[in-house]
Amino acid sequence: MSEFTGERVIPGQVNDDLWAEHMARYALATRFAQGRRVLDLGCGTGYGTADLAQVASSAVGVDLAPEAIAYADEHFPSARFLQCSASAVPFPPASFDLVTAFEVIEHLRDWRALLAEAHRVLEPNGLLIVSTPNKRYYAEARAKSGPNPFHEHEFEFQEFRTALGEFFPHLEILFQDRIEAFAFYDGTQKSRTEADLARPSGDPETANFFIGICSCAPIPQLASFLYAPRAANLLREREEHIRLLEQELAQVRTWLEETTADRNHLQTQLESEQTRALQIITELNEENRRKTDWALNIEKSLTAQVEQRTQQLAEAVRLLDTAEATVVERTDWARRLDTQLRETAAQLEMVRQSRWLKLGRQLRLGPQVKEAAAKEAME
Repeated sequence: MSEFTGERVIPGQVNDDLWAEHMARYALATRFAQGRRVLDLGCGTGYGTADLAQVASSAVGVDLAPEAIAYADEHFPSARFLQCSASAVPFPPASFDLVTAFEVIEHLRDWRALLAEAHRVLEPNGLLIVSTPNKRYYAEARAKSGPNPFHEHEFEFQEFRTALGEFFPHLEILFQDRIEAFAFYDGTQKSRTEADLARPSGDPETANFFIGICSCAPIPQLASFLYAPRAANLLREREEHIRLLEQELAQVRTWLEETTADRNHLQTQLESEQTRALQIITELNEENRRKTDWALNIEKSLTAQVEQRTQQLAEAVRLLDTAEATVVERTDWARRLDTQLRETAAQLEMVRQSRWLKLGRQLRLGPQVKEAAAKEAME
């Protein structure tokens, strides 16, 4: 199924104003299509080609998009459709009496190729009807949304006239605008309707679209054409539309009041929650302060205990060092005393074993050294 992208019109997928804007151009073209061979370049989904086929001897629509041609083939069997470029159609020269190209030329980078191809397939007295948006107005209308991404080249009035004149010596350019009018009718479908355009602006700068009617032969004087998509009491419809808008506005105001009340309620809740949150934060800060003070006091107490224990340990180490020094000193003293005793015992033994001493004993001369005293000295 084709999808509306904003450029290709699909029946039933666009609003009434856009649909009427496109159908008005085909309604104009049907005035020139009676009993003629018609080629519709860039036919899109084929709705306009089908309208032309109702009065033409034959109608062919061509478009480059395969999904558009598939839609046209399925929905409009009264016309013939081909998938091809509007700048290169598979028809011999002078094959058609009328060629239409609505809202196509601005999509082509090589727009001259389209005009050349239309010139080629038209018979000498044939007509080309080609439309394009007015670049100046279109730029104003799309000021917020930006340039149309599907357009390659947009035309101002004089540029459009010059471009058509390169290929067709005879041309007229009509303006397509949506206007307000008053209708006088009896409610039945008439074959003919008279129209009177009072004070037409005639200013190409303000026109919505340009419609070029081109030929290699002189063009008969053209009457203005007025297309009314539907005859109805537009003022009543506007008043009804205004009434609906006022109802929607009242509903919006009600929603706004409800939203404001909800917002005020939420604001009150938020302020209450903020107050409670501040209270909780204050309590937490106080609890943290108390715990911090307790931790600092514990730290001070532990520090003092560590310092005291350190001093006690230092004193114990000092006393151990002193005791160790005393033990070493007394051990050295004992070793020296032991050495002296051994030396003394050895000397006594030498004296006792001396032959002189033995001789003195026999002669009872010299000191009397008792054996027990000598042994005691040895021990």
